Amino acid sequence: MKKYKSDKNSSVELQIREYMNPGCHCNMEEKVKKNVKGVVNAVIDANANSMKVIFDESKTDKKNIIEFMKKCGYECSDIGHEKKHGHEMHKNHHEIMMKEFRLKTLVSLIFTIPVLLLSPTMQKWLGFQIPDFGLNNALLVIFSSIIVIYGASPFFKGASRSIKSRILDMNVLVSLAVGSGYLYSLGSTFLFSAVDFYWEISTLVLFLVFGHWMEMRAVMGASGALNELVKLIPPKANLVKGKEIVEVETAKLKVGDVILIRPGEKIPIDGIVIEGETSINESMITGESKPVHKKIKDKVIGGTINESGSIKIKVEKIGEDTALAQIINLVRNAQASKPKTQKLADKAAHYLTLIAIIAGILTFAYWAGFTEEGAIFALTLAITVLVIACPHALGLAIPTVTSISTTLAARNGILVRDMSAMEVAKNLDYVVFDKTGTLTKGEFGVSDIISFSNWKEEDILRKAAALEINSEHVIARGIVAKSRDKNLKVPKAKRFSAIPGKGARGIVEKEELYIGNELLMESLKIDTSQFKKDLKKLSSQGKTAVYVAEGGQVKGVIALSDLIRKESYEAVKLLKNLGVKVAMLTGDNKLTAKYVAEELGLDTYFAEVLPGDKSGKIKQLQEQGYKVAMVGDGINDAPALAQADIGIAIGAGTDVAIESAEIVLVKNNPRDIAGLIKLSKSTMRKMKQNLIWATGYNAVAIPIAGGTLSSYGIFLKPEYAALIMAGSSIIVVFNALMLKRTKLD
Repeated sequence: MKKYKSDKNSSVELQIREYMNPGCHCNMEEKVKKNVKGVVNAVIDANANSMKVIFDESKTDKKNIIEFMKKCGYECSDIGHEKKHGHEMHKNHHEIMMKEFRLKTLVSLIFTIPVLLLSPTMQKWLGFQIPDFGLNNALLVIFSSIIVIYGASPFFKGASRSIKSRILDMNVLVSLAVGSGYLYSLGSTFLFSAVDFYWEISTLVLFLVFGHWMEMRAVMGASGALNELVKLIPPKANLVKGKEIVEVETAKLKVGDVILIRPGEKIPIDGIVIEGETSINESMITGESKPVHKKIKDKVIGGTINESGSIKIKVEKIGEDTALAQIINLVRNAQASKPKTQKLADKAAHYLTLIAIIAGILTFAYWAGFTEEGAIFALTLAITVLVIACPHALGLAIPTVTSISTTLAARNGILVRDMSAMEVAKNLDYVVFDKTGTLTKGEFGVSDIISFSNWKEEDILRKAAALEINSEHVIARGIVAKSRDKNLKVPKAKRFSAIPGKGARGIVEKEELYIGNELLMESLKIDTSQFKKDLKKLSSQGKTAVYVAEGGQVKGVIALSDLIRKESYEAVKLLKNLGVKVAMLTGDNKLTAKYVAEELGLDTYFAEVLPGDKSGKIKQLQEQGYKVAMVGDGINDAPALAQADIGIAIGAGTDVAIESAEIVLVKNNPRDIAGLIKLSKSTMRKMKQNLIWATGYNAVAIPIAGGTLSSYGIFLKPEYAALIMAGSSIIVVFNALMLKRTKLD
C-alpha cells in the first residue's frame, strides 16, 4: 500500500551550494532525519546536488533545516523561494564543478612540471641534473604547496564538512592520502633527512582533479537530458494586442493572453486554439510519433512544435501549472527518489570507506614493520590504498542510471513518480486493465453492419446516418461518426421525427426510413423472428443492435459497442511475450466482459465489479502471490491503483499530477505498459552491472594497491591509483549512458 503525507507535513527543496560527493549522501540523509526533530524524510538528488526534505510543520520549519545543514558545513537555499523571487535556479551544478576542476587541473599541471624537473628522483630516472643553488628545496615546497592547497582544496573542504558531520567518505580518504604525503615531505625537508614525497603528491593531486574533471563531463552527459526538457520552452512569444503582434518574454505571459504561433515555431505555453487549424508535433512531450491535428477548442501543450498552419491560442496555464513544468517536476522528484538498489549502494560506500582506512593502516604497518622496504615505501602503498578505494564509482553507479531512465521514460510519455516503482515493474506477474477508456475507446462506435436485403453495407450506413444526423443520442453519434470515417455522401432526410424510447423516422431518398429497436419494429408490425439468431450473437458480445427498415421490411442491422482499441491487441501480445499475464476489470455484464476478454486473449477478467470493489480484486491476485500492476484513469480507479504493487494512470494528457499512481502515461495507449516493463528491465540490469563493477573493482584494486602482487614485482603508485579510481567512475557513467539505446516501442 502507498504511504501518503499527513495534512501537517510540508516539503522544501534545498539547493546545496557546496559539492557533495555521491558516497556520503546516505549518511547525510540519515543525519538530517535523526537530528532535526520533525523531519519525516530527506532525499538527496545527486544529479542536481539538492535535497528534498519532508517535515512536520508543527515541529520544525525550513529555517531549522537550513541552519542544521549549515552546522554540517553545507550552505543551502530554498529553491522554491528563489523561484518565486525570479532568481535563476537549477543551474547545471556539474557544469560549474566541471569548470572548477578544469581550472584546478590546468593550474596543477603548470606547477607539477617544475616539481617533476626539480625532484632528485625524477632527475635520476631521466638522466639529467639541475644545479642546486640552494633554492631547489624551497621551490619544491612552494610549487607543491600551491598544488596541494589550491588543487586539493575541494577534498580538504569536503573532508572538513564530513568530519563535522561525523561522516567518513571519499573526501576523507583523499585528504588523508594527500595530507599525509605532503606533511611527510615537509618533515623530510625541515625536520629530518629523508627522501621527499613532493613529486608523487603533486602528480597524485593532478590526476585526482583531472579525473574529477573527466568524471563531471561524463556525468553531465547523463544528467543533461533533463535540461533538454527545460529548453523546450522558447524564451519569446508573439503576443496579440489588438491588430498588433508584439514579441514578449514567455515568462511574462498571463492567463487569458492571446498569442500567435506561426508554422515551424514552438508553442511557448499551454493554451486552447481560438483561431486556425494546424498539425502539431507533440513527440517531445507525449512520445506520440505522428503529428496531431488541432482545431478551434483543442488544447495545445507548451514546448511542442507547430508544423503547418498559423494558429492563435488563448493562454490557459502558466508557470508551475503547465504540463511541461509538471513533467519536469515529476522527473526531478523521480531522480531524487531512491530505489532499494541505491540504498544498498549508499551503505556499501560507507562501509567501503571504513575498510579502506583500515586497509591503509594495515598496509603501512605491514610494510613498515615487517619488511625492509622502509617507511617511505610503506607510506606510498598506504596512500595508494586510500586513493584507489575511494567509493566514487559506487556513489555514481545508481544516480546516473536513474537520471537517464526517468528522462528517457518522460520523452516517451511515461512519467515515473518514484524509482521504487521502476524496480517492481521488472518483476510484474499481472497487469490488470480497467476496460472502459483503457482497453476500449470509451465511446460508442459501429462494430458490425449486417445486410438482410439487396442493400450494401454502405447503403445501410449512409441512409441511417441521414436520419441520425438530426439526433444527439449516443447511438446516433456513433452511426454518424462511422459514415464520416468512411467519407460517405450522406443524403438529406426530410420530415425527421424522433420516436421516444424506440428510434426515429424520416424520408430519405423519397422513401420512408425507420431506425430503432425491437419495440419500434413491433409497433410497425415488421416480423423480425428470422433475425433473432444474429441479434442474439451480437447481444452475447455486449453489442447494442438497431434495425434499419424501409417499405415494411428490415433492410439490415447496425451493431454498436464500446470499441476495442487497436493498440489493446498489440499491448496484450507484447505483455504476454514478456511473460506477464493480463487481466481486465469492468462494471459491465459478464457477456460483454467475456467477449472483450476472449477477443483480446486475456488470461482472466472480473465483470460486474463496482468501483469500490476493484481494489478487492487486486488484493485477491496479490494474495495468490502475484506482483500486480493496475492500469486505470486515475479517478474512478484510485483505490485499485493504490492497492496495486504499481498504480499506472493512463491517458492523462496534460493532467499529469495524478496522486493515486506511481507512474503516469501521458498518451492513452496501453502499449506503453510493455515499454515501461522493457525500460524497467534495462534500468535494473544497468544498475546491477554498475554495482557489480564498482564493488568488484574495489575487491580487486585494494589488495593490489596493498602490495599483494609484490612477489611479481607489481606495485601501484598513488597517481596511477588516482587515474584508476577516476576511470572506474567514468566507466559506470558511460555504462549508464548506454541505457539511451533502449527502444520502448
